[in-house]
Amino acid sequence: MSDSEIFARARRRLRRDRAAPGFGDFAFLRDHMLEGLLERLDAVKREFRDVLDLGSFAGDLAIPGARIAHLDAGFRFAKAAGGVQADEDRIPFADASFDLVIAAGTLDQVNDVPGALTLTRRVLRPDGLFLGAFLGAGTLATLRGAFLAAETDRPAARFHPQIDVRSAGDLLSRAGFALPVSDVETLTVRYAGLPNLLRDLRGMAGTNLLRDASPLRRETLFAAAQAFAGRADPDGRVPERFEIVYLTGWAPDPSQPKPARPGSATSSLAEALKPKG
Repeated sequence: MSDSEIFARARRRLRRDRAAPGFGDFAFLRDHMLEGLLERLDAVKREFRDVLDLGSFAGDLAIPGARIAHLDAGFRFAKAAGGVQADEDRIPFADASFDLVIAAGTLDQVNDVPGALTLTRRVLRPDGLFLGAFLGAGTLATLRGAFLAAETDRPAARFHPQIDVRSAGDLLSRAGFALPVSDVETLTVRYAGLPNLLRDLRGMAGTNLLRDASPLRRETLFAAAQAFAGRADPDGRVPERFEIVYLTGWAPDPSQPKPARPGSATSSLAEALKPKG
C-alpha cells in the first residue's frame, strides 16, 4: 500500500465481506444508480455484447443478450457474482476486452480514481461506452453537520473526500474519454434517527474507510445523535442527502463526431447578434 493512499484497501475488503450476506436489504442506492444508468443505456441505439460490471456487489446487473464479467473488491461479492476479486484501480483484464463498462456505486471508495478511469478506458474497445455513477460532493451533509457539532474542538477525519460533478467531467477527459458528460441527481432519504442512517451505511458497505480514521467514542456518537435529531422535520424525521454523480464517456474512435476547429465558423458572433432588418 502506498503512503499516498487515503483508503485502507484491506478494511474496504473486510467491510464488503461483512455487508455481502444482507446487502439486498440495503441496496436502494445501488438499485437507483443502476436504474439511472440503464435508462441512459436505453437511449443508445446499439447492442453491447461484452460488458464489465465494475464494482459489481452481488452481480445484479442484467443486460439481455450480453456476456457480463463481474469485478468487486470484496471476496464474498465477487464469489456471489461469479466474478473476479480486484480493486477498480487495478483492473486485471486485457486492453480492448469490452464494449461496455458499467460502474455503479463504488468509484467514491477508490484510491486512484484517475487511474481507475484510465484503466476503464483501456479495457474498452474503440467506440466502447462507459457509464458510471457514484456518491459525490454534498452527500451526507446532515451527518457531516451533526459530527461537526459533536466535535467542535477537534473534528476527526470521519468522511471521505468527495468529487463534484464538474471535477468528475474533468476526470473523464483526463482519462482519455471522448464526448464526456457528467450530471448529478439529488436523492433525499428521511430517517427516524442517526442509528437508522448508520445501519444503512454499514449495510451498503459505506462506512469510514480512511486510513487515518479515528475511533468513534460513545460520547461523540451520543452528541452526534442529538445534533442529528435537532435537524428533524416537524414529523420527527431527518432528511439526508445523497448526491449521485453520473458519468458517460466513450473510448476514442475515428468515427466519432469531432469538435469544430477554432475559426472554422462561417459567420461571426457579431454578425449573429446584429438586429434583423
